[in-house]
Amino acid sequence: MARSITEYTQLEYEAARTGTVPHTHTLHDMAREQYLNDLKLGWYQVTIIFFLFSVIGLMLEETWIRISMGIAQSRAGLIWGPLSPVYGTGAVLLTSVSLSVRRRGGTPGQLFLASMLVGGLLEQVTGWGMETFMGAVSWDYIAGGIPGAVTKWVAMPFLIAWGLMGLVWGTVIMPEVLFHIGEPSSGMRVVVTAVLGAFLVADITVTLTCFGRVIGRDAHIAPTNALEQWVDDNYGDEFFFRRFGNMEIEGIREDAFERAS
Repeated sequence: MARSITEYTQLEYEAARTGTVPHTHTLHDMAREQYLNDLKLGWYQVTIIFFLFSVIGLMLEETWIRISMGIAQSRAGLIWGPLSPVYGTGAVLLTSVSLSVRRRGGTPGQLFLASMLVGGLLEQVTGWGMETFMGAVSWDYIAGGIPGAVTKWVAMPFLIAWGLMGLVWGTVIMPEVLFHIGEPSSGMRVVVTAVLGAFLVADITVTLTCFGRVIGRDAHIAPTNALEQWVDDNYGDEFFFRRFGNMEIEGIREDAFERAS
């Protein structure tokens, strides 16, 4: 089991006291590298990384849409909170890949290629799954005329972007992020992170139920349980499509706004 962050700061102190620090490394670097070598990625780190980068990724995407297209559009991926789970999942996967490449002594080129593969698979599985199981389309690189489109959901420019993000993440950002997240070394950390995790599970559950009820209402299927009834009472079609500004579900979007007008 990885030691707590305070034990690694103690390493820094002992190194300074004994004068055993190599000239090419700082005390902080030594403690961080030792921590990453010992770390077993668990629920605590995964929950925090998923949450942080679901928020950061969404903010960056909406900023890009505003700058490049001149419009303000909600790109949220969940019903509650400024969260996009694709970015959170991507950050968790890139973290796992980066740690694996690091421990195997991999090169930056290998990290770049592994990140490309992980990002492409994430986009392909997510896009295919949404269209296959929910009839939903959030992006289509072929219809959008994106150069280098491999499938509807995978295109070379974005594969390269995934590779670059993974390279920067794994070599510059991730080591510091994980070192500062540390371990659940106190009861307060455990409780706060567990509550955050429970919120995320509830958010994902309600969001998936909302997707199902949009399709169900269009097919005139009545709710079958208390959660579906609660969703119908609180999150109708108009709310759903305003929340998910770029979402299309087999023509239901237009019907939703016609019924609301």
